Amino acid sequence: MPQFAPLQNDTFLRALLRQPTEYTPVWLMRQAGRYLPEYRATRAKAGSFMGLATNPDYATEVTLQPIDRYPLDAAILFSDILTVPDAMGLGLYFADGEGPKFQHTVRTETEVQALAVPDMAKLDYVFNAVTQIRTELNGRVPLIGFSGSPWTLACYMVEGQGSREFHTIKKMLYARPDLMHRILDINAQAVAQYLNAQIDAGAQAVMIFDSWGGALADGAYQQFSLEYMRKVVSQLQREKDGVKIPAIVFTKGGGLWIEEQAEIGADALGLDWTVNLGRARAAVGRKVALQGNLDPAILFAAPEQIRAEVERSLTAFGKPDERSGHVFNLGHGISQFTPPESVAAMVEAVHSFSRAQRAG
Repeated sequence: MPQFAPLQNDTFLRALLRQPTEYTPVWLMRQAGRYLPEYRATRAKAGSFMGLATNPDYATEVTLQPIDRYPLDAAILFSDILTVPDAMGLGLYFADGEGPKFQHTVRTETEVQALAVPDMAKLDYVFNAVTQIRTELNGRVPLIGFSGSPWTLACYMVEGQGSREFHTIKKMLYARPDLMHRILDINAQAVAQYLNAQIDAGAQAVMIFDSWGGALADGAYQQFSLEYMRKVVSQLQREKDGVKIPAIVFTKGGGLWIEEQAEIGADALGLDWTVNLGRARAAVGRKVALQGNLDPAILFAAPEQIRAEVERSLTAFGKPDERSGHVFNLGHGISQFTPPESVAAMVEAVHSFSRAQRAG
């Protein structure tokens, strides 16, 4: 196990564990990304997205770029949510100007039966990046590892790409739930192993992105998404070398189900911008910390409007107490067209207003 520098800023981890903090910590989903000119320069050097994601030097470089630019309270590993099915042999690729696609889908009974948890050695490039990033962070802020949820991975594996309607996977879900459950069970085992390997490599918190859980009907969500996230969370290492490793789950479009999400054993729930933070805190804020949930579109507004929305969001949550925790974030990933200076205005507003809130 590599030796890492002691952590200088653990505010993010304390908030996830619902411990007192001097201010509300902040990080952004997709904070290492196309809105930063330095990211675009590194991406050009790498030649492709996968060239960037599979090279630990480049992955480290882009992970640190937003940390060097802004006083954020956590770094998140630069990777893709679809590394696990790629390691299963499905052939992940990115067409120019389009989202991720797979060369092979998992739709027939034969294809489903052939599916297996991948050899984690195929994902060494991710674990090497985690260790390198953690080393180069030098204790500045904690490092978050992550994966797609079993259901979200299955959506791409069955559809072959992103979807608006999810006809193919929903047809399988209703017509052949046995096949659907087999895919999800394999995915849950793989995701748990993958996140545990990231923790062994140096990740100090882990997050499960359930990007497509909100596409499911009530009832189907609990059975086909939430239950498999519960299985992942139950297998995670929650402590490493005597230090707690918090786990966050985030279902985009899942605000209807936060009470049920709060029962699966995670330390924190990510919320999208459709959820009122105050109501969420009243419902589940003594069981789990909350993360979110500014609308990313506000970052296209003027600095004073950004500040007003930040203050509205922090006021909705209210002043944290000894049994509640809040990590400020967007309600989804930052847009590639966001002006970098808007992020600076947002981070400053979160830190300054939340300090004043606690002092009041």
